[in-house]
Amino acid sequence: MTTTQDPAPTQTLPQPIDADALRVKYRHERDKRLRIDGNEQYVQPTGRFAQYLHDPYVERVERAPLFDEVTVAFIGGGFAGLVTGARLKQAGIDDVRIIDKGGDFGGTWYWNRYPGAQCDTAAFVYLPLLEETGHMPSEKYTHGPEILEHCGRIAKHFGLYDNACLSTEVTSVAWDDSVHRWIIRTDRGDVMRAKFLAMGTGPLHRPKLPGIDGIERFGGHSFHTSRWDYDYTGGDPAGAPMTELAHKRVGIIGTGATAVQCIPHLARAAGELFVFQRTPSSIDVRNNHAIDADWFSTLEQGWQEQWLRNFTLLQTGGFADEDLVKDGWTDISKRIRDKLFSGPNPEFTPEAFERAYHDSDDEKMTEIRQRVDSIITDPATAESAKPWYRQLCKRPCFHDEYLDAYNHENTHLIDTDGKGVERIDETGVWANGQHYELDLLIYASGFEVGTELRRRAGYETHGRDDVTLSDAWGEGMVSLHGIHVHRFPNMFIVGPTQGANLISNIPHNLTEAGATIAAIVKHALAMDADEVEVSEAVQHDWVRRLETGGRRFGNQPDCTPGYYNNEGKGATPAGLRNSLGYPEGPLAYFDYITQWRTSGDFDGLEFRSPGQRDGRR
Repeated sequence: MTTTQDPAPTQTLPQPIDADALRVKYRHERDKRLRIDGNEQYVQPTGRFAQYLHDPYVERVERAPLFDEVTVAFIGGGFAGLVTGARLKQAGIDDVRIIDKGGDFGGTWYWNRYPGAQCDTAAFVYLPLLEETGHMPSEKYTHGPEILEHCGRIAKHFGLYDNACLSTEVTSVAWDDSVHRWIIRTDRGDVMRAKFLAMGTGPLHRPKLPGIDGIERFGGHSFHTSRWDYDYTGGDPAGAPMTELAHKRVGIIGTGATAVQCIPHLARAAGELFVFQRTPSSIDVRNNHAIDADWFSTLEQGWQEQWLRNFTLLQTGGFADEDLVKDGWTDISKRIRDKLFSGPNPEFTPEAFERAYHDSDDEKMTEIRQRVDSIITDPATAESAKPWYRQLCKRPCFHDEYLDAYNHENTHLIDTDGKGVERIDETGVWANGQHYELDLLIYASGFEVGTELRRRAGYETHGRDDVTLSDAWGEGMVSLHGIHVHRFPNMFIVGPTQGANLISNIPHNLTEAGATIAAIVKHALAMDADEVEVSEAVQHDWVRRLETGGRRFGNQPDCTPGYYNNEGKGATPAGLRNSLGYPEGPLAYFDYITQWRTSGDFDGLEFRSPGQRDGRR
């Protein structure tokens, strides 16, 4: 038994790929889906939908407000807060408080408990702190309940429950220059003070709804996938059958990553299932399997770091003697390598790499479309399920049951040819001029991504001189390392942007940021510094370096609309800044930031001791 299985054997293509014809087809399919409203096509859950922002999993227990002080306050109890809290504890900083509106740790995995929820990146690189907690993933791609359990495991292992404020929503954050502290107010009436503040709220926690005409009129039952109503459907997050749907007509709007995972379960459970699709997802082979405990016991100390680096190297175009993960993410890189090394005169110029990338992507997406034909028996449905765009235009999906769901007689793919649902009325959904009567309507419409900062976070952050983070980032994100922001002393942002920007495995970004923040806080406390801040000049130089480096995520003008490319509107100047990554790539950034935080110099930051306002000691 090995740790991973190779993806399904490469299919033999029946004829050479006409790359020019593909470009024409891709642009045609993109143009059908372009909308002038971009992100404005989505609306926040308000009115009758405000319940979608509430926590259905843990009953809120009233408590007295807190008027105290902590060394480090972290807003967000997902992977970002967990790994940063863990690194702070390892650095000897025990006075850490994590605040989250959810009733437990988990972040995205706390809210997403829909049937079939599962990580799309191999658990050995996706789940953080496996060695530190001694956990062996049960399968290559672990399911939601196990991921949520691992979040709790991290919190318990590092004592993060002890001072946590869960079921607590932050309402405002402000820097008090007179005492060099952050003041945090919450919906509990808390007024907390923190010497240091870190934020890792992420984009995948606040649900959004499609702005479809009549959405508020539907008289049947409805919910968002991140607030799955098992009381109505039956079943549970572990996969028990949803027996209450046996005689129900169910509709689901969306065919993105979440819908791909829950639709097979709905197909097995519903009396009839109608899937309303605007753009099909790319569905590659998953090949999930159990992990052999005997093999796992042979892994040597430091194995997870080795796997992380190997995955990052291969997935971002580098070369290695061995592919440890062997999945759809690393497959493209293997193809590129084979093309570059093939032939009597290998060429390694940027132009040659770009040709190899485009050829490999064309090959991969052709195979994915052929896979649709090989699984879905109805030719018309199969044609509707084919993705016509480059693989990374939308979030790639990996699943071995999704396509087969359309072979169930009760399951109907309602392809809207890029137009989306027309309207909703009291009894159902209108699409393609036809009405579909429904008992249950499920919104698989995703989360607030790409909307303005305060809307995504749910609160405003006020820095020195009362400048807001929204205003500071009015023309796009500015930072040093994606972590520090001028005029926001003692504050740290945890995320991928303006750092490694490794989108295929977000937790790797977070663990590195957590280690960096812990090193800075430890150094500041040791030298009795009141403030840690990046200067405007240093921040400018960092952003300028990234801008001239040209490494951005999601800036492909020919891509079909999605949250990767501002819903097809193209990147604004602010949007370009919000997608910047380290010019030399993620692995080079991880090497750089490791050297930066371990050198002891913390070049670019100003540590100000009591009484100092300017300069660095």
